[in-house]
Amino acid sequence: MKEVNCSYQEVQAVLADCLEEAELVLSEKGLEEFIEGLELLCMMGRGAEPVLVYMEEAAEIARHTSDKMIYPIARTAYQISRSPNAQAIVPFLQSLAEISRRLEESKLLQGYLDIVLEMVERTSISIHGSHATMASPGLIPFLEKAPVLLGELTIGGLKRWMDYGIAQHSHHPDHLAEFFSLESADSRAVMQRERHGTLLVDMERRLDLFELALWKIDASIYPYSRMLDERSDPRPYYDDQGIFLPDVYDDLDNGISGMDQYRAALAHMAGHRRWTAPVFADNRSPMQRIAIETFEDSRIEYLLMQEYPGLRRIFQALHPIPVEDECDGEHESCVRHRLTMLSRAMLDPDHGYNNPVILDFAQQFFAIMEKGDTTTMDMETLGIQFMAKTRTQSDALPNVWFKDTEISYRDDNRNLWQFYELDDDEDFHVEPTELEEAEPDDTLPPRHYPEWDYTSQTYRPDWASVYETLHPSEDAAYIDGLLRKHDRLAKQIKRMLDLLKPQNYQRIRYQEEGTELDLDIAIRSLIDYKTGHNPDPRINISHKHNDRNIAVTILLDLSESLAQPVGNTGQTLLELEQEAVSLLAWAIEQLGDNFSIAGFHSNTRHEVRYYHIKGFSEGWNIDVKGRLAAMGAGYSTRMGAAMRHAAHYLEHQKSDKKLLLVITDGEPADIDVRDEKHLIEDSRMAVRELDQLGIYSYCINLDPKADEYVADIFGNQYSIIDKLESLPEKLPKLFLALTK
Repeated sequence: MKEVNCSYQEVQAVLADCLEEAELVLSEKGLEEFIEGLELLCMMGRGAEPVLVYMEEAAEIARHTSDKMIYPIARTAYQISRSPNAQAIVPFLQSLAEISRRLEESKLLQGYLDIVLEMVERTSISIHGSHATMASPGLIPFLEKAPVLLGELTIGGLKRWMDYGIAQHSHHPDHLAEFFSLESADSRAVMQRERHGTLLVDMERRLDLFELALWKIDASIYPYSRMLDERSDPRPYYDDQGIFLPDVYDDLDNGISGMDQYRAALAHMAGHRRWTAPVFADNRSPMQRIAIETFEDSRIEYLLMQEYPGLRRIFQALHPIPVEDECDGEHESCVRHRLTMLSRAMLDPDHGYNNPVILDFAQQFFAIMEKGDTTTMDMETLGIQFMAKTRTQSDALPNVWFKDTEISYRDDNRNLWQFYELDDDEDFHVEPTELEEAEPDDTLPPRHYPEWDYTSQTYRPDWASVYETLHPSEDAAYIDGLLRKHDRLAKQIKRMLDLLKPQNYQRIRYQEEGTELDLDIAIRSLIDYKTGHNPDPRINISHKHNDRNIAVTILLDLSESLAQPVGNTGQTLLELEQEAVSLLAWAIEQLGDNFSIAGFHSNTRHEVRYYHIKGFSEGWNIDVKGRLAAMGAGYSTRMGAAMRHAAHYLEHQKSDKKLLLVITDGEPADIDVRDEKHLIEDSRMAVRELDQLGIYSYCINLDPKADEYVADIFGNQYSIIDKLESLPEKLPKLFLALTK
């Protein structure tokens, strides 16, 4: 047995038996903390009684909460001893076993300890106005009544009752003692005011039977205080430890009791445990995630009501009913409002909404559910489609509409989401050549990049999440048709290419040493020698290798603005870009340069999409043409993150010259950025970063107003195409001029 540092004979006399009993209840770590707490109480020098009470109560407290709370209790007693309230230590320790039986959760017990220390600090009397010199008149009465109070109040109600007593009676010690002894009229009145709703601790046995009988779940139920919970959204939840429910539910005016609310929350979580399969969250934006959660919650409740129809009455009574046009979207984000409307429409056939998108997706939901054998993946698809269909610029506004959107009985969906761990991210890391072997539907875990904040002149670390995948493919014949359309232009480019094509060797004249004689120079030197002049000794020719050693990445902005028509051409900007890039890729292939093609767009910093169209190791083949033919336009332009990701692959190429050619039709922008200058400054910093890596960045800009910002990003490394229909002709020629 470990030797315990405590000099009290009374403690040593019972120590062996106490440790033997503690070993049956506490873990090895808990036993160590129990001994540390015991030694701390011995050290505070307040006699053997507090130590003996601690030894007697510790195991019982651990049974009802956790052995992690043993040392914090000793620490709290020690802090009380440092005040004039040493006489309160024994009542404090004696009441803890009963309090732990009422609270049954370590976080709630920690909340009680915090309340006790706050009581010590706020009610101890200070005569000189600085340090407390007299004991609190209300502390011992409070500690003695605490088990009774927690039988009637939640931990939050106890805190409010204490706050009221201190606020009203701190100036009068006798009144303070009466209040915390429950002897004064206002003390009892305030307690009755805080005593409302249904306490979980009173319903726990019935709920245990409910979950076991209906759902075949044998999991421990623990209370938590919504007032003291550190989470920003303290909804119910479950994990490996058990099921966590609010410590109290108020009875509602519509006839739904607190017990019904506990039943609804338990049923909802039981449905998730039975039917929900985790999906990866990393490649979903926050808005997509809450949409997926809404559909999955509705699916679970649909299945629950199929099995137990009586739940419909409770679910409908607890689910809020948002007013259809109440959120106008001008000053607030309406994401929660329209998702709650959709959730109501999927729960209540008589919802009364007229929004066509809400009605359409509710109908799609019911069509899927009626087929049977539904999955979480079905709801994931619906959630993504709903957000794509309803996405607006105002969704990113910081002011979010919360009225009639809180569905209190639903859990926080922590078990719906699965995240890639750091080790998984390393496992998924591949070299560029491996990525090009991936299947078109494969999406890698995100790569996180910093973003420059020009206001603070610092980087925001791991700010932008870039998800990369191979671009989908369509008919490659479409690209062949574009090349035939520009056959005449291709012949002109071919003549230029012939002048630029590298030769195996280039002759270097006027060399003193070389591989062959330069006949013209040799004859001239001989004449000089015969006529008495100093001959030129540089009569040889040497050769040097003249292969072009260039690596190029063509980075295409695929944002939504590319879908706009160009003048009276009958074409969109995207179609012109396809023609131009097809000609450029053909020209680079003729030169033999190493090149890749990628596209990007973004939907907030959490979802920057990077599409591989052609890899460095691929030729100009049918697969690449198929991906180029399938290019589409959507979302926004977070250019800096895409450039950094392109550089991640380009810097691995073993070439003398590395060129990143960015083709865009507008300035960097995204829906979660309100400061227009922010992404411009970040892109400018990205250009500087690439320059430090030896990568030359050049921008082909298709925006006639680009003069206002493009020079801020690229300096003088840009060209603006004012006449957009000339893009297929100008783009290859610009590239050839850049790489001479």
